[in-house]
Amino acid sequence: MSTHKFILRSSATVSLGTLSSRILGFIRDMVFARIFGVYALAQAFVIAFKIPNLLRDFLGEGAANAAIVPVFTEYKTKHTQEEFWELANIVLNLLLVAVSAVTILGIIFAPIIVRLIAPGFTVLPEKLEVTIRLSRIIFPYILLISLAAYVAGLLNTLKHFSVPSFAPCLLNISIIIFAMLFGENITGLATGVLVGGLLQLLIQIPVLYKKGFKLKLFRRFKHPEAKTIGILMIPRLFSTGIYQLNNFVDSIFGSLSFIVGEGGIAILYFAYRLIQFPIGIFSNALSQVVLPSFSTQALEEDRGKLKNTLSFSLRAIIFVMLPASIGFMVLGRTIIRALFEGGKFDVHSTILTSEVLFFYSIGLFAYGANKILNSCFFSLKDTKTPAKISLFALICNIALNSILMFPMKLNGLALATSISGITTCLLQIFILKNRIGDFHLKEIGVSFSRILCASLAMGMMCHFLMQNIYIGNSFISKASSLILLLLGGVASYVIFCFIFGVKEIRDLWGWLAQRAKS
Repeated sequence: MSTHKFILRSSATVSLGTLSSRILGFIRDMVFARIFGVYALAQAFVIAFKIPNLLRDFLGEGAANAAIVPVFTEYKTKHTQEEFWELANIVLNLLLVAVSAVTILGIIFAPIIVRLIAPGFTVLPEKLEVTIRLSRIIFPYILLISLAAYVAGLLNTLKHFSVPSFAPCLLNISIIIFAMLFGENITGLATGVLVGGLLQLLIQIPVLYKKGFKLKLFRRFKHPEAKTIGILMIPRLFSTGIYQLNNFVDSIFGSLSFIVGEGGIAILYFAYRLIQFPIGIFSNALSQVVLPSFSTQALEEDRGKLKNTLSFSLRAIIFVMLPASIGFMVLGRTIIRALFEGGKFDVHSTILTSEVLFFYSIGLFAYGANKILNSCFFSLKDTKTPAKISLFALICNIALNSILMFPMKLNGLALATSISGITTCLLQIFILKNRIGDFHLKEIGVSFSRILCASLAMGMMCHFLMQNIYIGNSFISKASSLILLLLGGVASYVIFCFIFGVKEIRDLWGWLAQRAKS
């Protein structure tokens, strides 16, 4: 099987798992929005949940993808299976000790951490106290999810993607169940997070054992390749920290309600969750699948294949992300009405969230491309360059937030994030071109312009349809109208892609036809 076919097939598997998780995530957020709205308790939970998610990316998913997969891929090629699993156990032991320590420290210092990332809460003691309490309940989640992410990284190294892709569904299912059981008791959501993290770990363990893994706790901690992983992780931790701080920057500024308005943190959360839908379904899936291929091609020093895979991946990202961006801009309010409006999430909340979504959408294609570009750097065992670029993006985001929040309030924070993301994307492309040579940038540019034309035409069609479709006030009416608009948008996008000569739609059409014949 060719690399491109393997990537497409594996991406489809990962995307299906991610799609399932994202749909459940939206159901989770629908329940969350209707019960708690965008005000005090909702904001407290958003901040409390963000803290372990930051550290999860530090020690779990981010580390697995950036350092573990490339090193393990190379080690697996050059050593026996027994030696491979020995290394896996040693790294597991090191991770277990490190994350346990972080978890304990997080619980102890939760008051300080909350005050740092949500300074606006200090003027509201009750909101601050709830956030601290929720943070302490949720903090052990980092241990569970970091172990789950490590297991997923091992399985991805072995090119097994299905179970790790569907595992996050259990987190959302758990939160939904506990939210419905506990109602307006916010502690229920926190408990659901813990149970979901545990289930996410447990479902992957049987697969890992089936692959040949045997647990050996605390027998060895030293290994040359473990040191290599650690060396690669240091700049990656920095890079991940900067990336996550970019997200936290918006929350920090969003907590300043006397400037941006009340409910800012929750509004930013709901808008960003929508942006994460196409990113999670496609960009994350593609970057996850393509990393082992990048790593193998870099190891074999086959720059031709590496550049072809990179070009293919970026064009695939643009093909999906540009129409998604335009779709959010045109249909944002309709989407939010259908998903979140109701209960304590009122019309005013819908308007504010849709405006923020519009400005987040500007940088959507760049967010997706950055995932792929980062994976390429990581496959070259270069984690320093993304770290430096992320630092620049952070400084840019802080500066723009400080300027734009006064005239544009929450919209300014979203626009700053988009500008920062686009700048990061362009910098990574420039540096990679100098590093590995031209990776068919002219072809990527032609694809971008044609896909943009098709996406804009799709946007006009969606606007026309929206003006001529009745959207009622009931959930059924709003949901059915949204489905019709989305189907109309997808159909028109496909047609316009053929009209504007988008190469990627012809390749996809040919691939689907071939699959149908076989």
